[in-house]
Amino acid sequence: MSDIIQLLPDSIANQIAAGEVVQRPASAVKELLENSIDAGSTNIKLIVKEAGKSLIQVIDNGAGMSENDARMSFERHATSKLRKSEDLFSIRTMGFRGEALASIAAISQVELKTKQDEEELGTLLQIDGSELKKHEAVSCKTGTSICVKNLFYNVPARRNFLKSNPVELKHIIDEFVRIALANPDIHLSFMQNDLEVYNLPPGKLSHRIVNIFGKNYKEQLATCEENTSHINIRGYIGKPEFAKKTRGEQFFFANNRFIKSSYLNHAVLNAYEGLLPENHHPFYVLFIEIDPKHIDINVHPTKTEIKFEDERTMYAIIRSAVKQALGTHNITPTLDFEQDANFQSITSSKLSYQNVISAKRDYEQFKKLPREKSNLANWEKLFDENKGWTSFESENQGEEPSKEITLTFESAANKISSSGSGTEKVSDFEEKSSITQIHHRYIMTQVKSGIMLIDQEVAHERILFEKFSKALENKSGASQQYLFPQTLELSPADYALVMELKEEIQSLGFVFNEFGKSTIVINGGPADITGTSEKELFEGLIEQFKKNKAELSLEVKENMARSIAKRSGIKAGQALTGGEMNALIDQLFACENPNYSPNGQLTFFILSLDKIANFFNK
Repeated sequence: MSDIIQLLPDSIANQIAAGEVVQRPASAVKELLENSIDAGSTNIKLIVKEAGKSLIQVIDNGAGMSENDARMSFERHATSKLRKSEDLFSIRTMGFRGEALASIAAISQVELKTKQDEEELGTLLQIDGSELKKHEAVSCKTGTSICVKNLFYNVPARRNFLKSNPVELKHIIDEFVRIALANPDIHLSFMQNDLEVYNLPPGKLSHRIVNIFGKNYKEQLATCEENTSHINIRGYIGKPEFAKKTRGEQFFFANNRFIKSSYLNHAVLNAYEGLLPENHHPFYVLFIEIDPKHIDINVHPTKTEIKFEDERTMYAIIRSAVKQALGTHNITPTLDFEQDANFQSITSSKLSYQNVISAKRDYEQFKKLPREKSNLANWEKLFDENKGWTSFESENQGEEPSKEITLTFESAANKISSSGSGTEKVSDFEEKSSITQIHHRYIMTQVKSGIMLIDQEVAHERILFEKFSKALENKSGASQQYLFPQTLELSPADYALVMELKEEIQSLGFVFNEFGKSTIVINGGPADITGTSEKELFEGLIEQFKKNKAELSLEVKENMARSIAKRSGIKAGQALTGGEMNALIDQLFACENPNYSPNGQLTFFILSLDKIANFFNK
């Protein structure tokens, strides 16, 4: 029998390595930018076209390479960082494996120009799918310029798996932002299709954060610093009132290398315990300085996952550092209610009970609550407006009814969905005057079999979800024009996402146009949505869409319908008139599925007469 095992050709081996190192254009951008940083560059320019599919170019003013080094840099496992195995545990540079350029050259057309300062002429290399096409001397500036053209041109199956340009551009922006945060002393610029996305001058870390994320971040930054014999922590955390529902703006760096660690992220969230609203996440940019011998970065091809020698100690130090930063900046609860400067910007016009809690129960805010919210007035209204009702003890609400009665209805709100036991008619609702609101959270009304309790927030979310789902399906969302158009400045990543979702957003009823760099003008919004500003509604839609995308596997249209329904619906704590409650009930039972919210929560349940009788031992 003949031998069947043979060595792979270099071209195939490089393409296999490229499958691990270069997953998409953003992977190539990361590798090229890190090479420029290792070369000691102080000015780096990134240029991409068609989200990196047709061109990725990185120009730097670093040390450059000699002719031999330029040629060797495209060989597999050729590196200037390692000489012996012990070097793996003392790495402080970004790259070290020597696979990046060889992998990139295997799946693209590469042109490299490089020159060292002491040399008169530089070197030009042109490589096409691992094959050297040109090697000659050339006149160029000190530093390196590398062009990667037509990524995956010779691996069409991989190219077909790439996402749309806005999605790929967002990944490139994410990689650029991580490198920009880790190197605030380097001038970085980013051009996409001849339009400037970022131009970040060198400066302090705080200036770099503001330049990347926007001027409003200037107000929320709190310094965080902790020095121990084991590790040093430095950076910035965000104040609790600026927390968002998405995790996107959270960055850990170990020895200036971006890392992902759910364990350390939990340490930060633990330090914020009691300060954040539910399902909200704080902003942070934290740098960990640690002896390289205590970590192992060689555990993942992208080097974003590392192992720490003593994770428990790391957890405790990071948690302590964040808690200390929160206390130093008077962010944790204070007993001096009259001098809590962190929450002076919260105005009484926007105050609700939930605002008061999130503002750490600022006593001055309680003084400004309206007089009509007193208990005496509420008791008087209870007997004046809701005659015939008796008190319903809150502790009984947590008990399950003796038998579950499911309501199902046709689209017409006044028809019977089915016959037989366990069903109700819409006409079985008692007189409209029997409808009442409980604690501005639930709607209570009589039905033939007992009492129906409706969660107003969840029910309205179901109504809006079905309304906007139909609008997205038919591309028929009704709009109302704004008297004064609103200008909204977005982050480059959010702007790319909006451009990707432009058709769906317009189907909801939004009318907007591009207005310069990462800015849009909102001229109109969905009809019949009130109670929120145009900016807040649009920003909330994008924020909720990103949150759903990170946590759930949803189609774009369903995600969009859920997001707008969540952010524009009636909230718990909102007072409703009798007419509004009647309309909400009618619209709920005209839905195709009135029983559950889009995420599976019950919209209502029925407390039967038998269950009520059991409360009184009858």
